[in-house]
Amino acid sequence: MEKRIINPWQWQNERHYVQAVEVTQFKGILYCSGQAAILPDGTSSAADMKTQFLMAIENLETVILEAGYDVKNIARLTIYTTVHDEFFANLDILGQWVDKHGIQAAVSAIEVKSLTETLKIELEATVVK
Repeated sequence: MEKRIINPWQWQNERHYVQAVEVTQFKGILYCSGQAAILPDGTSSAADMKTQFLMAIENLETVILEAGYDVKNIARLTIYTTVHDEFFANLDILGQWVDKHGIQAAVSAIEVKSLTETLKIELEATVVK
């Protein structure tokens, strides 16, 4: 087994995790850590759900592309949110993103008590190659 760590930024090192791990057997599987509305300097967004949702998607795409995978090949997506009502009010964002990339994934949306700092949504994905 070969494992490759993908970290487009440095700030996560202080938080004791990596952005993604690739384990190759056959072609490859990419396990992405939860991506949220975190700016390149590591600052968490305090914006509304819509803004955070769009930023989380952008950060997830950054990790996937940095690893050399294709967004359309997301096989599993887990969405953690602190406010289900706000998430579902912005569900069109997910639909537009899925349609844009032709994503066909198993998806779970889970309401949690809290996320790190001011975050309202986090996306976790498994991508295949």
